[in-house]
Amino acid sequence: MPQNPIILVLFLLVGGVLGYAIRYYSILGKKKGVEFKIEKQLEEARIKAKEIILEAQNKTVSLIEDAKKDERDRKVQIDRLEERYLRKEEALEKEIGNLRIRESKLNDATDNLKKQEIEVGELRSKANEEFQKIAKLTPEEAKEIIIKKVQEDYQKDLAKSVQKLERERREEIEKKSLDILTTVIQRYSRSHVSEITTTIFQLGNEDLKGKIIGREGRNIKALERLTGVEFIIDEAPDYIVISSFDPYRREVAKVALDKLIKDGRIQPARIEEKVEEAKQEINKKIMEIGEEASYEVGIYDLPKEIIQLLGRLHFRTSYGQNVLVHSIEAAHLASMIASELGVNAELAKKAALLHDIGKAIDHEVGGNHVELGQKILKKYNISDDVIKAMESHHDDYPYTSPESFIVGAADALSAARPGARRESLDNYLKRLEELEKIANGFEGVKTSYAISAGRELRIFVVPEKIDDFAAFQMAKNIATKIESELKYPGEIKVNVIREVRAVEYAK
Repeated sequence: MPQNPIILVLFLLVGGVLGYAIRYYSILGKKKGVEFKIEKQLEEARIKAKEIILEAQNKTVSLIEDAKKDERDRKVQIDRLEERYLRKEEALEKEIGNLRIRESKLNDATDNLKKQEIEVGELRSKANEEFQKIAKLTPEEAKEIIIKKVQEDYQKDLAKSVQKLERERREEIEKKSLDILTTVIQRYSRSHVSEITTTIFQLGNEDLKGKIIGREGRNIKALERLTGVEFIIDEAPDYIVISSFDPYRREVAKVALDKLIKDGRIQPARIEEKVEEAKQEINKKIMEIGEEASYEVGIYDLPKEIIQLLGRLHFRTSYGQNVLVHSIEAAHLASMIASELGVNAELAKKAALLHDIGKAIDHEVGGNHVELGQKILKKYNISDDVIKAMESHHDDYPYTSPESFIVGAADALSAARPGARRESLDNYLKRLEELEKIANGFEGVKTSYAISAGRELRIFVVPEKIDDFAAFQMAKNIATKIESELKYPGEIKVNVIREVRAVEYAK
């Protein structure tokens, strides 16, 4: 029994030693595994580093070869240039030598001429002395007798010669002017398209027509009321016709309709919002159009206000011709004519571009567009030379400079080209403007629109100033005034609209 504890202790010691040994060797094995793994990763890193170094060396060699190739190419180019310069230098030296020889010959010829002049002078003096001895006259007396005799004998011939010279000079001047104008027109050819009174709006889907019309036509009525145009929706597939004599209104209607279709919600409240957005967008576009026009012509020092007015000319027409297109064309023509004649081309170009600037506001402010243009240009400190050059294009003011004649010629050339203008269309547009002008002259009118090709005059009044009874009376008065002042075919419907809105917000 006493030996059992000892044996037990021995077993415990042996077990502990064996457990320690097993754990030691296990840890040692793991350590060697980790070291092996690290060694393997280091070896892979070394191989990868060698590959990267090798790749870098290859790239370096490639870059060096490319650089050497570029250097060789540049050297070849330099050699060619040097060879060309040497040839040119040799040619110049040869030419200089020829010039020196010519100079020497000219000097010799000049010396000979001087000697001959001296000899001729001496002979003339001797001849004069001999004549004086024979005729017993002084040189002045002999000269006077000869001149008088020549005048008597050749007076008629001289008069005919003078007339012939004047006629030939006039013909030459006319031919020269014709050549200049022909050259200018040939160099500047621009297509002409007369402005029409309708715009085609393409629909992506025929079903959109129903949405645009709305229940009981409320959407189309709201669009026409807010934009002042007429929407023609017929059986023609996939498009709507926007009709108005005012290009600005047609553009507003087109942009607003496009925005409504993209938005998808077509209703009166949304229509009002999109029409207002379209007006703001087009007012922004007007500035861009003015800038494009000035850049196209090559004039970069115009004030922003003038550029804005130039942009507004894009939405104005004269006898069916777009006024901005006409102004740009006149500027190009004036510049070319001035260059051909050797006068100030920049001045002529600027005056031609701005010659119709008054038309941007002539429908808002009373007065001749030339006088309005003068006031605008003076207000924004445009040079007096430009104003004088542009004010004579309708013969209202005297021509004070060559540039003023050129601006008048350029204006006439642009306007008189075949297809550029149509007088009947302009008369029609003026009649529509007169309709609106008559309506706007009545007190209480907010705005008015001539639509349906002038067959309807739609008038919106201020409800606080005009009651229902006064609206009926106004319609009658306007119709009477139209009958007395305008000539027109058929009949015109005068439609006075009085709208009252009550708006309140729940908070």
